[in-house]
Amino acid sequence: MPKIMDYMISPYPLRIITSPIDSSKLKLQSLIITNVGHLPGRISFRHQATFSKWAFIYLSGGSGSYQANNGPVQYVESGTLLFLRPGVIYNYGPDQGGFWDEYYFTFEGTRIKEWLDSWLTNVDEAKQVGHEDATQHNRIERIFMLMESGLPDNIDRAALLVETLLFEFMLKAQTTSQTTKTQQVIDIMDDLGDSLFQPFDAKSIAKRHHISISTLRRVVSEYTGYPLNAYINRLKIAEAKNILLNTEDSVKEVADSLGFKDVFYFSRLFKKYVGVAPLIYRNNMQL
Repeated sequence: MPKIMDYMISPYPLRIITSPIDSSKLKLQSLIITNVGHLPGRISFRHQATFSKWAFIYLSGGSGSYQANNGPVQYVESGTLLFLRPGVIYNYGPDQGGFWDEYYFTFEGTRIKEWLDSWLTNVDEAKQVGHEDATQHNRIERIFMLMESGLPDNIDRAALLVETLLFEFMLKAQTTSQTTKTQQVIDIMDDLGDSLFQPFDAKSIAKRHHISISTLRRVVSEYTGYPLNAYINRLKIAEAKNILLNTEDSVKEVADSLGFKDVFYFSRLFKKYVGVAPLIYRNNMQL
């Protein structure tokens, strides 16, 4: 299939394949691939774009932004999966002066509803699915070759391969999302541990991690089994026990070092969690 040039889109040759087969000739009517394309070095940005068919885009290089129906503008980069669907207005493309490398697949059919009812979720969110590997590249090239053949059976085969490609992308997106979530929890817990020696400020910690205070409370509760404030108090009292046994600091100095402005409150809290007052704990444990 000869490549074409369109300097409004990219300074490099484009590979665009449109199915030459009447859809009535296809055995697979529930999923029909109408065209596929590879746009290396894309420089054009589309404003207020609408589409009559479904499509997904895989970015194999570069970066830019993606917005669906005036929703949040999402930063996208190599390894990102994007969806375009009928009835939605899109603004998407590389940033001014930048580029991205894009594979796109346009399709239609009743199979799409089955996907949406099961594994194809949150289609207006850009999804990180990882950088192109040999398996993905070979599968994409196979789809292009089947489409280029122009044979009805091969067009059907291409449709099934597109479904497989998309399904694998979605599995990777879920795995990546879980990994990101796990790392976020680790970062939050580390931050809480680093905040022992100052007054606790849930609002500042939530802001640093770009989450709400309610989300912070939920994360801590799910991870530790304790409400947020109770968990922080347990951490502080555990550190207070260590300081009392390994220094000669007064109870007030211990309280001050852990961000407690009221030494009497600190002492009450210590007794609540340890069972005895701070000085009694120090004296008994050092005997």
